Amino acid sequence: MTSFTDLNFKLVVIERLMYDDRTLTPAFRLADLLKERGLGDDPWRYAYDHDLAYKIVPEAREHFAALEISDGLLASVEELTLDGGLRIYRECAPVWDGEDDLFDITVLDDLALLPNLRRISGSEFLAPDLLAVLAERGIDAD
Repeated sequence: MTSFTDLNFKLVVIERLMYDDRTLTPAFRLADLLKERGLGDDPWRYAYDHDLAYKIVPEAREHFAALEISDGLLASVEELTLDGGLRIYRECAPVWDGEDDLFDITVLDDLALLPNLRRISGSEFLAPDLLAVLAERGIDAD
């Protein structure tokens, strides 16, 4: 299985595969994981009660970091969307408003894992040096 170097980039890929395409299953729900572990079933309350507001809940981080994605699924990704309202962000950090750099992608080393990626929308969230990397690879950024 393939491993990612940037969890934030991996999260955007998971968003595409799990919540948009529904090819990476089962869909993760933080509420289900918390309930399964006997930690309640309200992610928002859990985050506040454990001083995790505006942070990634460790249980979600662990899940997504360990999640394996097959090469076949990675090859199916042709487009990614960057947006502060992605569902995966709510599942990772239920108390987050998108006003900080918690989910910023800072490197694009993992582009090689997506051989058919052709477009990234919402690219205004990327630094200029990262936009240059996309251009070099022929990936449309808008």
